Amino acid sequence: MTQEEKNIGKKSAAEKAVEFVKDRMTVGLGSGSTVFFAIKKLGEQVRGGLNIKTVSTSDTTTQLAQSEGIKLTSIDEAGEIDLTIDGADEVDRSFNGIKGGGGALLFEKIVALSSKKNIWIVDSTKLVDKLGKFPLPVEIIPFGYKRVFKLIEEMNLNPVIRKKNDEFYFTDSGNLIFDLHIGEVRDPEDMDKELKLINGVVETGLFINIADVIISGRNNSTEIINK
Repeated sequence: MTQEEKNIGKKSAAEKAVEFVKDRMTVGLGSGSTVFFAIKKLGEQVRGGLNIKTVSTSDTTTQLAQSEGIKLTSIDEAGEIDLTIDGADEVDRSFNGIKGGGGALLFEKIVALSSKKNIWIVDSTKLVDKLGKFPLPVEIIPFGYKRVFKLIEEMNLNPVIRKKNDEFYFTDSGNLIFDLHIGEVRDPEDMDKELKLINGVVETGLFINIADVIISGRNNSTEIINK
């Protein structure tokens, strides 16, 4: 599938998800290339009179929402979020996913767990039978990161420290990302728990049973998968 075809699928899924947004909702806005299309569509609707408040999961999302005239609030001011729309790097039909390719996994998980309903939007290539082809991001505090790297390496999880322009990549919360090249993740729940037992690990990109609806876009059509 070409990148253009993927983008058409992303746009289809994103615009379908926006149909779930109703007036006076508090909406969580995820991060990434698919959510970009959802924010653009929400911007159109806000300018047309839709009254919503939103909670952002990243600086990039905040900037885009502001440019679209979408009202933002903090997660603590918002309280419970009615609906969150987010993407995923991989998702299976058991509603488990890998997220964090864009580095916003910590804030994305906090927002997701504060939401009554989570909709994930993906192009059809990201809907998989087994997780693991996409490297698993893990967020690590910088202090003592070499020890954490060594421990994960000894678990045969093949960590690579994420870099940008040959410099360490830092998340919006000032942490590092290790990308684990695991291959197939046989038991996502156990993997998530095992990694979180390591002192210095802040969060993993394994999102277990968090999504309520998956919308997969292929060209101009969508498949809606409900839990």
